[in-house]
Amino acid sequence: QVQLVETGGGLVQAGGSLRLSCAASGRTFSSYSMGWFRQAPGKEREFVAVISRSGIGAYSSDSVKDRFAISRDNAKNTVYLQMNSLKPEDTAVYYCAADRDYSNFRLRSRYLELWGQGTLVTVSS
Repeated sequence: QVQLVETGGGLVQAGGSLRLSCAASGRTFSSYSMGWFRQAPGKEREFVAVISRSGIGAYSSDSVKDRFAISRDNAKNTVYLQMNSLKPEDTAVYYCAADRDYSNFRLRSRYLELWGQGTLVTVSS
């Protein structure tokens, strides 16, 4: 079983950058596609990005695709979310998730196998 722990959240000014990390325990990290979601106060959880098990395939939502980049290092059991040109509307709790099925991240996110506890990102104007 894989467990997920996110780090890297914090307070940043608009236009700034942050890099989130999600460290996975266990020895089967490379068996999972990995993704990021976020939930702003009073809003529903929103898909942000997903990356395939090998790291070759990746997809980001339209709202972040020109500013955020997802990557992974299977040797370190870690997935990253590099966030640039941050906006106040990016303020949210960011969650890391894992699932063996890449397509579940966009189509069936409520059924994803594993979730982290979340890390708060606050972007000030």
